Amino acid sequence: MQNFIFPIIAVVLGYLIVLLFKPKHNRSLKLLLAFSGSFLLSITVFDFLPEVYNSFDKPIGLFIMIGILLQIILEFFSKGAEHGHVHIDKSSVDFPWLLFISLSIHSVLEGIPIEAHDHLIYGVIIHKLPVAIILSTFFLASNLSKSKSIMFLLLFALMTPLGVFLSMQFQFFENYYYEVSALVIGIFLHISTTILFESSEGHKFNLAKLSTIILGIIIAYLI
Repeated sequence: MQNFIFPIIAVVLGYLIVLLFKPKHNRSLKLLLAFSGSFLLSITVFDFLPEVYNSFDKPIGLFIMIGILLQIILEFFSKGAEHGHVHIDKSSVDFPWLLFISLSIHSVLEGIPIEAHDHLIYGVIIHKLPVAIILSTFFLASNLSKSKSIMFLLLFALMTPLGVFLSMQFQFFENYYYEVSALVIGIFLHISTTILFESSEGHKFNLAKLSTIILGIIIAYLI
């Protein structure tokens, strides 16, 4: 049940943080993004990737690369919202369909292997929280109506549980679990490394971010 509830809680919590505290400084959010990137990358490398490689007798690397390419294509439409950027017109009152569809595809795919992988849910929710904060901050500052903003976030919150549900209901996802998992690994590798590269701020040394990244790695290793 936690695989259905936790992703929704992460998005709701992100919205409530923005609604109640109205964070104006990016420093804390950047640290949270750095932590989420290192934690997601570590969960993928420590647990998810070895499991797929050890159990898969096909060219796993090919599917991982397809996953990376797929995420690059999705980010062409989402403008990088998966790793902390929202570049759409704040003055627009239209529902951001391209952003929604690209984030939904990403979220549904990341939900598919969760049920079969114990620790993956923690990487997903820690990744989802800063994304929800960024989206909520943007929507509250934009001309998009409150009802459309809440509908977007609600549907976005349901996409990962939808992926979990699909994996449990359709034999296709069981038959091709490792292929889909390899795609998700590629997606996670691209997102997490992009977050870590972007957190360097011109490759300047930042002790707080370095400590945050190391903390994410340690916690992921100990889980």
